[in-house]
Amino acid sequence: MGELSPWSMFMSADVVVKAVMIGLAFASLITWTVFIAKMIELSVIQRKVRSALNRISDVRSLSEAQFALGSKQGVLPALLAASMREARLSAGISSDAGIKERAASSCAEIVRAESRRVRVGMGLLATIGATSPFVGLFGTVWGIMNSFIGISKAQTTNLAVVAPGIAEALLATAIGLVAAIPAVIIYNHFARVTKGYIELVNRASGAAARLLSRDLDRTHVSSHGGSHSRAAE
Repeated sequence: MGELSPWSMFMSADVVVKAVMIGLAFASLITWTVFIAKMIELSVIQRKVRSALNRISDVRSLSEAQFALGSKQGVLPALLAASMREARLSAGISSDAGIKERAASSCAEIVRAESRRVRVGMGLLATIGATSPFVGLFGTVWGIMNSFIGISKAQTTNLAVVAPGIAEALLATAIGLVAAIPAVIIYNHFARVTKGYIELVNRASGAAARLLSRDLDRTHVSSHGGSHSRAAE
């Protein structure tokens, strides 16, 4: 047999070991695809939320905030729209506390939906990271089993005969680790990044709640001011 290389070992491996190696290589490709896609997605949405929060930092009402953001799409405009909708639907039929409670419930639903959306792909990384070493180990066990069967048939323990089969089998474990280690590291990285993003979304929800509270207080003050002026007349 010629010089052992990963490619030659793959080509001479058993069909089951080959299938394991191809599956692990595909899992590794998925890991890096998810990594690139999530990096771009999280970078863009974090920048959008931060920019939107900066735009409304000095506004005094929900309508001013919507005007400041214009027709921009994103989680903050959705939170502002939910707060305004609840204030409009409950106008004149509910207390301020009731309006705030229902608006908070609507905003919480938006935050939960955003949390689920931003975690898409994370489960795939966790699965690859957890199962790849065991899939690779299965390929190794299968390959070594075939090597021992070959040794039995050849009736020799010559290392030159035994080594190639065992090396092919161990390659499956190596590929399993190559697939698993980046998946675990990338998963942990995105777990931290998504946690930071959800905190940012919660800040946006808090900003919408404060603007709604100001609007309600302003309405309350103006209605009292109007009633006092009529009483004075």
